[in-house]
Parts: sequence; structure tokens; C-alpha cells
Amino acid sequence: MLSIYFGQNVSPQYLELSQELYKLFQAPLLRAKFVFKQKWLIQSIRPICVDEIPETHMEMVNKFAREYFTKNRYASAPDEDYLYDLAILTNPDEKEPPSNKEAIQNFIKAAEETGFRVEMITKKDYARVGEFDALFIRETTNVNHYTYSFARRAQSLGIAVIDDPDSILRCSNKVYLQELMQAAKIHSPKTIIAHSENRHTLAKEIGFPMVIKSPDSSFSMGVKKASNKEELDKILDQMFEHSDLLIAQEFTPTDFDWRIGVLDGKPLYACKYYMAKDHWQIYNWESKDKDEICGMFDCLPIESVPHGIVKTALKICSMIGNGLYGVDLKEWKGEPIVVEVNDNPSIDAGIEDQVGKKKIYTAVMRSLRHRIEDRLNAAQQKILQHEREFYL
Repeated sequence: MLSIYFGQNVSPQYLELSQELYKLFQAPLLRAKFVFKQKWLIQSIRPICVDEIPETHMEMVNKFAREYFTKNRYASAPDEDYLYDLAILTNPDEKEPPSNKEAIQNFIKAAEETGFRVEMITKKDYARVGEFDALFIRETTNVNHYTYSFARRAQSLGIAVIDDPDSILRCSNKVYLQELMQAAKIHSPKTIIAHSENRHTLAKEIGFPMVIKSPDSSFSMGVKKASNKEELDKILDQMFEHSDLLIAQEFTPTDFDWRIGVLDGKPLYACKYYMAKDHWQIYNWESKDKDEICGMFDCLPIESVPHGIVKTALKICSMIGNGLYGVDLKEWKGEPIVVEVNDNPSIDAGIEDQVGKKKIYTAVMRSLRHRIEDRLNAAQQKILQHEREFYL
């Protein structure tokens, strides 16, 4: 039998188990019973009354209660007059987060000016998602990752969320994106969905050099270039161990890639990302010089970007959703081609905000506020409709 008080247990060795059960059954006082049938199984779990707490536990329960109710939950002062509560999910240990520390501070400031009380949360705060009106995910997302679980939970609770789970699901799957672009006749590098049965035809169909991508690649990771048949076979052997499907793509060398940031179906920012020194990608993770891992960049006003680039970026995003996206494109043989779409685009202070400055951060926060208020208005309209039907 395990007693769980405010997500904790009187014995430290059961703390992690208590926290995991509290995430699933959010009541301040719980009791779980286990049975052993080749392995330990939960027989029952239920809320308990104060009267059911052993006298020997009361001192610790009072301590847990004080910790829970006195915890500083907000980055901003609690007595200030804010309309909504916003959680920003980050991973302090992430090496290449989508936003640097200065950008996060800019988001917090913009949020407070937009009417949000802000709290920074981490993966340990999954159980608390329901405490907030909005969730902003600022760490690299993936379907097989807790960020997706956070997004799903927020959406299921009716909480405004960027990135939403549908966008994470669609953008994380390069196979899906490729099929989507083919159906919409959006230009992309010549591409074949590679599998074990067609691997031997790739060289003939695409030629060399050839780029091979894993379905969930990001930040140039999980992307390899094959210059000949031997390299191709080696890369395929390695990558097929982790995925049944891969993306085989024509190599389209350019000096830079365009990145168009899109929010709510409108362009947010535009950048040129140049290739890393002596490398064919923006990132060169094998570089021993930290200053040469990433290439240079230019941030430009939207009106300075070729019309076809922006138009194509907006078109592909309209088929995915109305969230926050970063579309990577190239100008190839006189026309824009889409390389990929990211649901969790980089917004770093000093890079993507060079032109838009404060407006970039404010736009994201206003979008979250509008999502909250749109849902509140929709709920209000639904209540009014039910009232009309009742009296009629």
C-alpha cells in the first residue's frame, strides 16, 4: 500500500513512483494498493480523507502541504493584474533549443504586456498543465517525446497551445510532408520514399550526390549525403535499422536556404541561413571548431523576399494548420522549392528578431491570447444556444 500526499511520499525511495501516479490521478491525498503477480500491479487507487492518514504521517503531510501551497509558481509577481496564466515549456539542458535565453526573456516580457502571468515549466510539470490557460512549447518537439504529450494534454483540456499536437505530428513526419507537397503540386527536390524493396533503384532514379533523411530529422541531424553507390548502401543499412521508410532526395546545392516564419497563416519573419564553412548543410555537427558548426545568416524584411518564396511558404503551411511554422526553401533553377516545414522554428534573439524586434514576440503572445478568447467566445455562444433551445 502506498500513500501519496500532494504528489509525495513519506519515504524518499517512493518519491518518483508517487509523482508518476499523481500525474495520472490528481488528488491531494491518494492511496494505492498493489498486488504481486509475477510483477507488481496496481490493484486500486482512490482519494482518501484526512481521517485516514496515520498519525505518524501527519507531520510530513503538513510539510508537503506547505511546500505545495507556498510554491512560487509564477515568473511574474502574483499580485499583478493579469488576465490569463501562461506556461512556457523549456529544457534548460537542451544544447540547441529553439530559442536562446534572451529570446525567452523577450517572450516573457511580451506575454506579461499581453495580459499573461508567466511560469517557466519543465517535463516534470506535466501534471500541472491544466492549471494554465495557454502553453507555449520552446524546446525541440517530436512525436516520440514528452513535448508531444504536453501538447496533446493541453489540447484535450481546451488549453491554447503552440505547438499544437497536429502540427507536431505532421511536421515531424517527412514522409507525410513529401506526399502532401506532391498532392498539392508544390515544388520540392526530386524525392522518393525509400524502403527495403526500392533501395536498389534509388541511384538510377535520383543520381548522385543524393541526400537521405530520416522521417523525423531536424536541425540537419538524421540527414546524410551519399556521393556514390558504396556510401549510399552504407547509409541505408544504418538508417533502415531505425526506420522502415526514409526520404531519398535530389541534392540541390545552394549558398543559402530561405527560412520563412509563419504564424496564423501570415509571414512572421524571413531569414537567409548560409551553409556552414566547407559544408553542404547549415549545421555541421562534425566540426571541431564550435564557431564553425553553424553558418552565417541574414534577416530581411518580408517585402524584400521574392514573392514566390513567401507565397509558397504560406501555401504549404495552409495545408498543415494555423500554428507557428518555419518553412525552409531554396531557389533552384529559377523557382522556389520547399525543403521542409518545421513546427518548432528557431526564434533566437539577435537572429530571427533582427528586423521585427519586439513585434515577433508580441505576435506570438497575441496569437495565444486570441486562441483563448476565441474558445471562450465559442463556449459562450454554445451556452446561449442551449438556453434559446431550452426556452423554445
